[in-house]
Amino acid sequence: MARLFSMLALLLTAACGAAVSTPKPAEVARPAPPAAEAAPAPEASATAQPCRPVSFEAVDYTVCEVDLRRYRLGLFWQDRDGRPYGSLYAFKRAMAAAGDPPLVAMNAGMYHADLSPVGLFVSGGRELSPANEADGDGNFFMKPNGIFYTDGERAGILETGAYLRQAPATGIATQSGPLLVINGALHPLFSDDGPSRKTRNGIGLRDDHTVIFAISRDGVSFGSFARLFRDALGCRNALYLDGSVSALSAPDGLSVGWGIRVGPILAVFDRSAPVS
Repeated sequence: MARLFSMLALLLTAACGAAVSTPKPAEVARPAPPAAEAAPAPEASATAQPCRPVSFEAVDYTVCEVDLRRYRLGLFWQDRDGRPYGSLYAFKRAMAAAGDPPLVAMNAGMYHADLSPVGLFVSGGRELSPANEADGDGNFFMKPNGIFYTDGERAGILETGAYLRQAPATGIATQSGPLLVINGALHPLFSDDGPSRKTRNGIGLRDDHTVIFAISRDGVSFGSFARLFRDALGCRNALYLDGSVSALSAPDGLSVGWGIRVGPILAVFDRSAPVS
């Protein structure tokens, strides 16, 4: 009997020892999960274009968003021989031949029969046509009118009198009228949706660095066009450039009025491209 008890004790000791040496399932070491890989930074699209189609209040537009930290703007009227370019087609052909093709080009304000600007025109820091403060008939004289200007990477739109008083540093400037949006308010002479419907183009500012070109592909009223800039494009200030003779050259089938006769021309270039 004593021998039997001895054998049972040995068996219990061995069993208890095995239980102590075996880890509980919760204590089993698990391999560490692989470190999460950082998502690759999105690559800047070297081929991204500034223009896109936009629809607002049942009117179709081409809208071009121009960040002046990435793009540069130029204002043109005459070639090196003093002859007006006359059309966006002729302008782009001439610039391509000079090795400085623009990404986008748009008519930049009203002009006389000889294609000279009606109002202020500054290009390359040189004033080639003075500001026009006269009264008269037509859209240019629907006051307040205004001036769009840039100085390197910053841009502004000011009522004509305010521009002349402040005399901001200016590399390029063009005068037109009427102002569409003035510090967030629509021009006081606009009706909500008047009967005059034309192809219209204009320029607005989202902030000091962001310039917005817009041209309608259909007839649009002044009121609706102004709301496009304020309500759809986030511009607190915007300037009308012209109607009926409006034209814009952009890639991907977004051009409007390609062969129309124009005077002053605003053009967009990549900052990495040479300056003509």
